[in-house]
Amino acid sequence: MEQLINDFSPGLFIMQSILMLVVIFLMVKFAWKPIVSSLEEREEGIKKALESAEQAKAEMQNISSANEQLMKEAREEREQLMKEARDTKLKLIADAEEAAQEESAKIVAKAKVSIELEKKEALAQIKREAAQLSVALAEKILKAELSAPAKNAEHIDKLLKEVSLKS
Repeated sequence: MEQLINDFSPGLFIMQSILMLVVIFLMVKFAWKPIVSSLEEREEGIKKALESAEQAKAEMQNISSANEQLMKEAREEREQLMKEARDTKLKLIADAEEAAQEESAKIVAKAKVSIELEKKEALAQIKREAAQLSVALAEKILKAELSAPAKNAEHIDKLLKEVSLKS
C-alpha cells in the first residue's frame, strides 16, 4: 500500500477524474436513455407476458369449470333419458301383458262357448240316436212278440247285446 501512496500523482488523478466524468456524461447523454428504455420495454414485455399468463390461467379455469358443468348436465340428461327409457319399457311390458291377458280371456271365452255348443250338439245327437234305437228296439220287440212269445225274451237279450256293442 505504501508503494501506491508513493506513486500517486495528483495531476494524473485529476486528469483521470475529468476523463471519467466525460465518459459518464457521454454515457448519460447517449447510452443511458436507450439502455433504460430497453430495460423498461423488457420489463413491460415481462408484465404483459405475466398478465397474459394470468388471463390464460383464468380462461383455462373458466373453460374447465364450463366443461365440468357441461359434463354434469350431460350426465343428468343421460340419467333422465335412461329413466324415461326404463319407464317406457315397463309401460310397454305392462301394456303387452294386459293385452295378452285380454286376448287370452277372449280366447278362453270363445273356447267355452264353442265347447258348450259342441256339448249341446253332442247331447242332441245322443238323444236322436237314443230315440232311433228306442224306435228300432220297439219295432223289433213288437215283431218278435207278435210272431212268437217264447222267442220274445231271447230276442230282447240279443237286441240288448247288439245295442251295448254299438255304443
